[in-house]
Amino acid sequence: MSRSGASCGDAVRAVIQRVTEASVAADGHAVSSIGPGLLVLLAVQKGDTDEEAVWLARRLPRLRIFSDADGRMNLALGEIQGAILLVSQFTLAADLARGRRPSFGSAAEPERARALYDLVISELSAGDTPVRTGLFGARMQISLVNDGPVTFVLEKTHA
Repeated sequence: MSRSGASCGDAVRAVIQRVTEASVAADGHAVSSIGPGLLVLLAVQKGDTDEEAVWLARRLPRLRIFSDADGRMNLALGEIQGAILLVSQFTLAADLARGRRPSFGSAAEPERARALYDLVISELSAGDTPVRTGLFGARMQISLVNDGPVTFVLEKTHA
């Protein structure tokens, strides 16, 4: 159950980590990397809409979660000339409330998940935000240096 009272599958869900650097590899080969910015792990769940994907893409670059000269979280991604590394991670849709094995019943079907993941990428790229990605559906290795550490869970419940 999320803080907003929504259960798994009732919200767009992303884990956002402020990083000094992050990279993705698959099958032992580098896929992409960023310097300072955000590593965003995205779960696409049943019921997620195009509108929510657009909302997420517009919200991420505007979050004021980078430190200013006084050490306060006052700066957005563009103000630090940062980038986003966006990685699809269906395991964030898991329900761990019962049993010992995660249930992935709330995860969107792969075709729908890919479409919304691609929409987020497209919307981010349409702005001034440099975007790198993982490989959708692949087994990946993610390396990061979390800056802070600063990590947020962003959820928007379905209207």
